[in-house]
Amino acid sequence: MKQILLALKLNLRKLILISIIISVSCLFIVSVFILNYVIKDQLIQNSLLVNVKYASKVANSADQHFDDMLKELKYSADLLGQDFSNPQLIQQEAKRLKNQSNKFNSLLIVDKQGRVISFAPQSLNLSPHISYKSVGIVESLKHKSTYISPPYWSIRHNLVVLLSQPIYDQNKNYLGMVGGTIYLQKNNLIQKMLSTEYDFKKSYMYVIDQENRIIFHPDPSRIGEKIINNTGLDYMTRTRMGSVRLINSRGVENLAGFADIPSVNWIIVSQQPTEELFKQANDILLKVSVGILIFYLFIFFIVWRMSRFISSPLNSLAKMASMLNQPDIQDKIKQVDPWYFEVLKFRTSLLLSSQTFSEKITELRHHVNTDPLTGLYNRRGMQIFLKELVSLGRSFAVLAIDIDFFKNVNDSYGHDQGDAVLKTLASLMKNNFRDEDICCRTGGEEFIVLMTTSDPKVAYNAAERLRKTMESSNSNTIGTITLSIGIAFWPKSSTDVSEVFKMADNKLYQAKNSGRNCIRY
Repeated sequence: MKQILLALKLNLRKLILISIIISVSCLFIVSVFILNYVIKDQLIQNSLLVNVKYASKVANSADQHFDDMLKELKYSADLLGQDFSNPQLIQQEAKRLKNQSNKFNSLLIVDKQGRVISFAPQSLNLSPHISYKSVGIVESLKHKSTYISPPYWSIRHNLVVLLSQPIYDQNKNYLGMVGGTIYLQKNNLIQKMLSTEYDFKKSYMYVIDQENRIIFHPDPSRIGEKIINNTGLDYMTRTRMGSVRLINSRGVENLAGFADIPSVNWIIVSQQPTEELFKQANDILLKVSVGILIFYLFIFFIVWRMSRFISSPLNSLAKMASMLNQPDIQDKIKQVDPWYFEVLKFRTSLLLSSQTFSEKITELRHHVNTDPLTGLYNRRGMQIFLKELVSLGRSFAVLAIDIDFFKNVNDSYGHDQGDAVLKTLASLMKNNFRDEDICCRTGGEEFIVLMTTSDPKVAYNAAERLRKTMESSNSNTIGTITLSIGIAFWPKSSTDVSEVFKMADNKLYQAKNSGRNCIRY
């Protein structure tokens, strides 16, 4: 992993941005998954709650309507029981019940033999001389009490529900019954209570009876159909009121709320296809995700800007860490604003490193550019100052100095004494010349002095002063040591530096040929 990062040449800012991109991406994906779960779960719970409340409300309303219908029939039964032999009263009462509230599709007044002695509307064309054996009439006469039939097929081939009340005379003798029918496949009271159109997001309601048959459905072709392969049917028939996630007989998953109508023992189901609800959830999720994405992009933009602000001082210090050999590097390091702890520590460490490095470099340069025996500059050091003098255009004198008969000193007294003579001369040179004059040892007993002057007299006086001083510095062991000196000037003698050095050497040889211990220029 480390090698991959190094190969990608990632810096702090890129690492911050990559980390933020990965973090924000993971957070966004997790947020979308969580939102998807929470939104869908909340919509499911809300849908189930709404459906069960709606089904319960409709069931209560339907039960109240059936109770009102039975009360109307009860009133007519009591009235007919007072004068059941009056054909005019019977006919008027059948007509009144049919037209008064329009709650029934048809009205029947039946005697105890099962003959329909009056009916409405007249289009039924029922015969008063025939004893009818339909399920509703037979069961009503059998019960001799308030009765609501299950759905059955009438003699007119209508799927009907019969509500009936018994007729008794004043002596409690059973005379027959008065009944009202609801045609389930035609316009009826149930259709008025339940919407026949699909509601929000294709939600709809239907009604099932005690035998699990559909007695109302928005799709009229399904009325009378027996429900099978519905995963929630057993729970609904057992619980009678509540909510359930189910797969209907057509393989569609739905969210259903249900409630029963106690008076008729029917179950009203209000349900919504889960897929339609999830479409709504997906729309919400898309909008929320876009909002979150915009927010995350805004956060990323802020972090992108901050990453530059955070990484800039560290990046600058990192670059400076490779330039510690530059003369002004410490000033550049100090210009970096240490506005947080890590930068402050890094800058402090870098300054210490730069100072240590500078000291080491200075020490190294000193060792490289100076003669270890005498402490004077060697040829390398002399070249550095020589280039600087030439580049600045400053006039200077070259003093070529040689110790007379130095080989005899080494041969006669040993190299230790020879080294002592060299050290003595170096010390005298340092004391004799100015600070700006460059004193160098360029060979065994050969020395060069670069004097920043163009005046021959000044150069000569300095050389003469050194010669006399050296001559008077007698050693008890060796005796008197003398010097021969040659002088040339740049650019007075020549504009070619190498030529000036040759001229100084020539003057030195002239001094030696003139008996030594003298100066030529």
